[in-house]
Amino acid sequence: MLKFLSKVKIEFNALDPRIASCMEFLAQCNARKAKESNPSCQVQVKRRTDDFPPQITVTFVNGVEETFEATSTPAQDIRTMILEKGQSLETEQMFREAGEKWPVVIPKEELLEPFTGIKFLSGDLLTDEPKTLHLEEDSSLTKQLVH
Repeated sequence: MLKFLSKVKIEFNALDPRIASCMEFLAQCNARKAKESNPSCQVQVKRRTDDFPPQITVTFVNGVEETFEATSTPAQDIRTMILEKGQSLETEQMFREAGEKWPVVIPKEELLEPFTGIKFLSGDLLTDEPKTLHLEEDSSLTKQLVH
């Protein structure tokens, strides 16, 4: 999770009964595996003395900052949102490194085209004869290929 972040700031009042999400998220950030994924990520804890609600602010490696109200958002949901955004950042980076534009724009006429299915070409192991498999025609074959 930390590999997508440059900074994490967790703010809470220790006497506030709504700090469970902050404490759980802090534990996730301090886990060995998380720290090893990005040792340069700064994790800051600000203990407050006022009635300010617990919150978690994360800064992604691209500089985008996002704040979560920890009273109503479970730590696992925050982690999931970070991972999803991080995967999107990785995809964007791959496209840019390949010299492609981001975001990918699919022409409207292509979106309206019917889906014709996926074809696989394979050889029979015994005879080496090529075969074309049409997945949409045989659901049992689809299940075999997926599992």
